[in-house]
Amino acid sequence: MEASLRLREPIAPQLVAMLRQGIAEMRLRPGEALSEKEIAGRFGVSRQPVREAFIKLSEAGLVEIRPSRGTFVMKISVREVADARFVREAIESDIARNAARLATAANIGRLRDLISEQKLADEAGDFQRFNAADEAFHRAIADIVQSDYAWRIVEMARFQTDRVRLLSLPEASPLPLLIRQHEDVVDMLEKRDADGAADAMRRHLREILLALSRIAGDHPEFFSDTELPEHTRDLVPKAR
Repeated sequence: MEASLRLREPIAPQLVAMLRQGIAEMRLRPGEALSEKEIAGRFGVSRQPVREAFIKLSEAGLVEIRPSRGTFVMKISVREVADARFVREAIESDIARNAARLATAANIGRLRDLISEQKLADEAGDFQRFNAADEAFHRAIADIVQSDYAWRIVEMARFQTDRVRLLSLPEASPLPLLIRQHEDVVDMLEKRDADGAADAMRRHLREILLALSRIAGDHPEFFSDTELPEHTRDLVPKAR
């Protein structure tokens, strides 16, 4: 919410993007009230584009507009996080499978550069920097197969999983583990091992299931439900 608006461009879409990022990065917490007046004053705009942004965010399931009570950040649903992870696994494992056929030396170099950036972020204890490099890593694999539409779906699903990852720190999967999993994916891509790349990506994306229910139990005020759906329970990695 620190960025400034480009006043010559439509305001409401910019507010949607800023508020969405604030929610994804847990700077706007689940259940937190959002003030139309305060946001309009902060950016020096009328309340109309703020109202329009709230409506768009409500349609996306990110905020809840309660008549006569206000607008609130939606709480996290364990079921929706599990479903979002399911979507990511289905799409990204197949992207990795196809990327193994198409990856060039330049693609592999780009992915290894992003892993180096992740290691630097881990050493600095900068999770936001890591998260940006992590998103760039997954996007770079999608770019190998030119899967723009698939990536847009992944981005929507990623919103749900990112909030849990940020909330769970420092209880989340250790960053060195996630980095090693990224290295496994790239190793398989470099070997042109399609099945191996798909399996490595699948293992990586199931990592969040290990702590999801526990995190919800530890932070019930941020969750609307706390139980994993039945179809995901056999997928939970064994505790380390």
